[in-house]
Amino acid sequence: MLSAENIHKSFGRLEVLKGIYLRIAQGEIVSIVGSSGAGKSTLLHILGTLDKPDQGSISFDGEKTDSLNDRELSVFRNRKIGFVFQFHHLLPEFTALENICIPAYIGGCSRHEAEKRAGILLELLDLRNRSDHKPATLSGGEQQRVAVARALINEPKVVFADEPSGNLDSAASIELHRLFFKLRQDLNQTFLIVTHNDELANMADRKLTIKDGVIL
Repeated sequence: MLSAENIHKSFGRLEVLKGIYLRIAQGEIVSIVGSSGAGKSTLLHILGTLDKPDQGSISFDGEKTDSLNDRELSVFRNRKIGFVFQFHHLLPEFTALENICIPAYIGGCSRHEAEKRAGILLELLDLRNRSDHKPATLSGGEQQRVAVARALINEPKVVFADEPSGNLDSAASIELHRLFFKLRQDLNQTFLIVTHNDELANMADRKLTIKDGVIL
């Protein structure tokens, strides 16, 4: 589903990634761990096409991304990739349902179809009775589940999660971790998760460690 070949990235004289090779299969949950500054988030941003490598290539489901221009990359991300970050980044003036629907609207989906998809996700993530609530009235765990639903609305090939439980308490973290595995079971969803949470990292099908710019 996702492959990266010989990924290098530097910031000035600091070489952060020094030749990353990675392959992830459909429906696989892979965690990436490493010390602060090891390049975990940099790698995630490059794989998610939010940044470009200095060297190397990335392909999704056989499609190379290095030949796409900025506009094509924006369309590609909207259709093929979901993102979940440490902070939910929900728009405060919109309801949970409306926040979830935004990527679908951007992708050209009709309101009827977007709300239908969002309703299915709200049910799946046990948020049906919170659909009309704005973020300020939701708990931290509920806000993050809304962010997960937003990431899933366009049925992405891969969901990238960058410290998804880093801003949650222990109970909400456990709930979110279980949710990822439920989504893999129900939707055959593929996840790549950067985390400092050992429990989540160890639950993954594979745990990869970055050190000195390479995967050990």
